[in-house]
Amino acid sequence: MAYRRTPAVQARLDAQREAVLQAAVGLLAERGYGGCTMAAVADRAGIATGSVYQHFTNKAELSVQLFRRVVTREIAAVNAAVARRETPEQRIAAVVETFAARALRAPRLAYALLVEPVDAVVDAERLVFRRAFRDVIAAEIAAAVAAGRLPAQDPVLTAAALVGAVGEALAGPLAAEPEPESARAEPEPESAGMEPESAPAEPEPPRTTPAGAGPERTTAEVVPALVSFTLRALGGRDDSDA
Repeated sequence: MAYRRTPAVQARLDAQREAVLQAAVGLLAERGYGGCTMAAVADRAGIATGSVYQHFTNKAELSVQLFRRVVTREIAAVNAAVARRETPEQRIAAVVETFAARALRAPRLAYALLVEPVDAVVDAERLVFRRAFRDVIAAEIAAAVAAGRLPAQDPVLTAAALVGAVGEALAGPLAAEPEPESARAEPEPESAGMEPESAPAEPEPPRTTPAGAGPERTTAEVVPALVSFTLRALGGRDDSDA
């Protein structure tokens, strides 16, 4: 007869899996994907490395679940900001403003989410992430066009272009944040039945912070500029009420 886990055993495993994901979120914010090795996550969670493999077969699977956890939180924050605005233009501005401001407040995490080299399966999740933001913006563009507040245009195409432009504009400021010494990836031990994960072909170039470009100043300069760009690209008004 097949073994059936008792509720107590299942609860313990669920709690351990949650601890692993929380540890991975913390490491991602500090070290990026490169620093989220299975060994590092296990150490942060206070468990043996082999226990991590009970929940995730490899780093790629852990990274996908980690990405979904963090992205869900970011989308929720954007939707909450959108819900507080009245007009479609204000809601579109809220998407860009909230996303950019949150990214610049947590640059290492945002760099990992947006541009850090990752496994192909995580790159696929990035596409889902971008489409989620695209769809939020597209719905508001369609509403504004229908109300005659914006010129006729393809809402999905315009929204996709805006998401791409905002992401590209943020890549520079995010990459300018210095990488802490602790962010260096630890070697991944070989586990029974596990292939060692391949290292990137070339190390990332060092990232340095331009003089005077601290996080507060970057946010104050970049976020309003992105909102202004967005509203102008839509063909709407760029005013302080948007």
